[in-house]
Amino acid sequence: MYTEDGFDYDVAVVGGGPAGLSAALYATRLGLDTLVVDRGGGRAAMMQETHNVIGVEEHVSGNEFLQTAREQVQGYGADVERGLVENVTPIDGPDSSPVDGGFRVSFNDEAVDVCRVVLATGFADEHPDPPLPRTGRGLHYCLHCDAFMFVDEPVYVMGTTDAAAHVAMIMLNYTDDVDVLTRGEAPAWSEETATLLEAHPVDVVTAEIAGMTRRDDGWLESFEFDDGTTRAYTGGFPMYGSNYHDDLVESLGLERTDEGTVAVDDHGRTSLEGVYAVGDLTPGHNQVPIAMGEGANAGIAVHKDLRAFPRSLEEIDACGAVSETDVPAVSSRLKATAVDHEGHAGDSEGGADD
Repeated sequence: MYTEDGFDYDVAVVGGGPAGLSAALYATRLGLDTLVVDRGGGRAAMMQETHNVIGVEEHVSGNEFLQTAREQVQGYGADVERGLVENVTPIDGPDSSPVDGGFRVSFNDEAVDVCRVVLATGFADEHPDPPLPRTGRGLHYCLHCDAFMFVDEPVYVMGTTDAAAHVAMIMLNYTDDVDVLTRGEAPAWSEETATLLEAHPVDVVTAEIAGMTRRDDGWLESFEFDDGTTRAYTGGFPMYGSNYHDDLVESLGLERTDEGTVAVDDHGRTSLEGVYAVGDLTPGHNQVPIAMGEGANAGIAVHKDLRAFPRSLEEIDACGAVSETDVPAVSSRLKATAVDHEGHAGDSEGGADD
């Protein structure tokens, strides 16, 4: 592949969450030399339990889920490095096209040259001021993931925006005890939203939180307010927006949507040829299974872009017919890893040297 032509890797994946690791998994298993650079942390790593991922049990934490995924990707031959990517710079090819020359990815005081880049850097939720319960033990950022946990339980939603009010009304599908906590701020939602809110059994609590109590198991039990009242809650959702990890998006000049996400096609391709984006950076629901699917799509798309065969008629005219020495097109390193892998179809007692 391209690693035989002067590149260090066929593809670099920036970000080691579910989307990035899925892209790396597919790219590697489809024969591409792949590097993952993971800064650590992320929304998935914050999960106390894993919800809505079929085949993964509730007791699996986000960190356990990601560790297993990293080990799988490495087992197929990808390199996974801990670090922060500072720059992704197009390398001019023969006709000054970035895709001809690939990209230079700089991290940890080193740089590697790659042919394709997948951005999977995600975003960080904006956290409200304390006092707050522990994340995953009364403080939750994903209604689609966690609403099930609060069926018939007292729930809060923090915020002053239309989004906060609408999430509170949505939670009435699961419980009859829902409050909006504006924490001393005046509501900023629209008149239409105010009318809607008045027509739903949701209390708006404007007093600031002064303290809280937890149950013996660490879960939130109640909030105390500066007006002297106390209200019981099992958990809730802060709605203060999010901050995209978009320094690389900005430096590469990628096209954005009106909502601030990276504009992509159905395969994760961005407005800059050779650069893909997946996961929370892109439009759609911020869900682990959806991120994994987007990563898989991008990994397959990169494979289709880079695979050597079949050669086109134009390539055959220029390079000649495919010879026996040209195949297989995977690098010698990936070939050895594949032959030795437990999932390989050859003799289970064989090896790369057999």
